[in-house]
Amino acid sequence: MLDERHRAVEAMVRRFAEERIRPIAGELDRTARFPAELYREMAGLGLFGLTVPAEAGGAGLDALGYAVVMEELARGYASVADQVGLVELVATLLVEQGTEAQRARFLRPLLAAELRPAYAITEAEAGSDVAGITTTAVRTGRGWRLDGAKLWIHNAPICDVAVVLARTDPAAGKRGMSIFLVEADRPGVVRGRPEPKMGQRASPLGELRFEGVELGEDALLGPEGRGFHLMMSVLDKGRVGIAALSVGIARAGLDAALAHARTRRQFGRPIGENQGLRWMLADMAKDIQAARLLVHDAAMRLDRGERATLACSMAKCFASDVAVAATRDAVQIFGGSGYIAGFEVERLYRDAKICQIYEGTNQIQREIIARELFAAAEGGR
Repeated sequence: MLDERHRAVEAMVRRFAEERIRPIAGELDRTARFPAELYREMAGLGLFGLTVPAEAGGAGLDALGYAVVMEELARGYASVADQVGLVELVATLLVEQGTEAQRARFLRPLLAAELRPAYAITEAEAGSDVAGITTTAVRTGRGWRLDGAKLWIHNAPICDVAVVLARTDPAAGKRGMSIFLVEADRPGVVRGRPEPKMGQRASPLGELRFEGVELGEDALLGPEGRGFHLMMSVLDKGRVGIAALSVGIARAGLDAALAHARTRRQFGRPIGENQGLRWMLADMAKDIQAARLLVHDAAMRLDRGERATLACSMAKCFASDVAVAATRDAVQIFGGSGYIAGFEVERLYRDAKICQIYEGTNQIQREIIARELFAAAEGGR
């Protein structure tokens, strides 16, 4: 499935993750530090805006290449891969929906890691139910006035610009939402405190409040009233990214568990000689491979221009479940030491859990899968 370019990118990112990311992953987890210097290096390697066309400043990769990069980065540290995925979503919207002025203002600085984005959808009463958002944007004589609050937003504590979904016609339901580009230094934009997280701690999370924020007409991204559809349209790619990230976490867990099983001795022999433990490793390996194949299948469907919602939801749901199971078993193989802070498998277990929640919970993914199955069955009558 991977061609020569994919393999070259895979090798380059794997080397970068081994040399530059893995050595500081523990420190980043302990301090929850945003590694700006690392992201500047990654921008120089073309790792932001992976599927953005080369003429627009991106790497010009396909979705399969994006999946390959996300897996290798996450094997180094998931928080770093998460930042690449966030930039990918925002850059995709700018390329597909932005005006020339908006792209000139935001896209190239975004790809150069000079601008930190946020993707602001979730609210206190609108997580899985995006249609339930209450943030509003009301027309004024000079543009728009934005009011509302977004919760658990990646990069909220440090972002320079947020892509914000708001209601512009409350009576129109999903057809009454629009997207706005909101600079974080505008009067009325208020950041909440950074949230202390269980895992992926170097990817900062927090609240963004909008208290009468005045925006110009040029803040509207894409057509008015199409915001819900446009935000959802990039989530298939986003789910491929999180699925690939999940595979990377699972691979790191398997690598650590296998190395431990070969060197840790009990009862006079390596613990890897015990059948029960060997079968755990075998199950981890086969499930990781199955997850990777689902991810690559979903990515290639996107690349062929097919409707890929079913494949993307399957990949995200299965791969994130595998990440949690594989890292759980890695902790088990390490025994008591796997439960101690500072051991890699303890961090990986914490990092894996959010993959079952963000980019649509796995319960929502199962509902999407079921909906697609029933729709296909009805269409086949």
